[in-house]
Amino acid sequence: MEKLFTHMESPIGPLSIVRNDKGICAIRFSILEEEEAIVFQPSDSLLVEAVHQLEEYFQQNRTSFELPVDIKGTDFQQSVWEALRHIPIGETRSYSEIAEQIGNKKAVRAVGQANRANPVPIIIPCHRVIGKNQSLTGYAGKEIDKKRELLKIEGVLSRINGQ
Repeated sequence: MEKLFTHMESPIGPLSIVRNDKGICAIRFSILEEEEAIVFQPSDSLLVEAVHQLEEYFQQNRTSFELPVDIKGTDFQQSVWEALRHIPIGETRSYSEIAEQIGNKKAVRAVGQANRANPVPIIIPCHRVIGKNQSLTGYAGKEIDKKRELLKIEGVLSRINGQ
């Protein structure tokens, strides 16, 4: 199956949601264009459901996602992403806490790199990982404004280091 995608507007800007035959495989903070291996298909039932669940999340009516995901990464990345899935809405963890949780407390920077490589942000909540000093550091490269807005939606921002 070729990959299918759709777009949506959100409080953090335009999002493109991509699926393959196994599930949601990417969320991009931009508008994708149709390519040879990826087709715009806004009526696809899984993409419609993904948009619906994301809209509920942005409206503060959803605290978790019930979508199949199909993400590729190294064993280390997969372990980090699995740890991120267990951070409840309204809570944060530091990069060092995640490193400790996965049994490699010296891998703080590698945890940051795995966060950056997360192909399905929001669904796997890498925005809930903050600096040890409670600072908002790194998100999807240089998308700190998006991290700030997501944490604001979740009601966390006011509790983080005077944000």
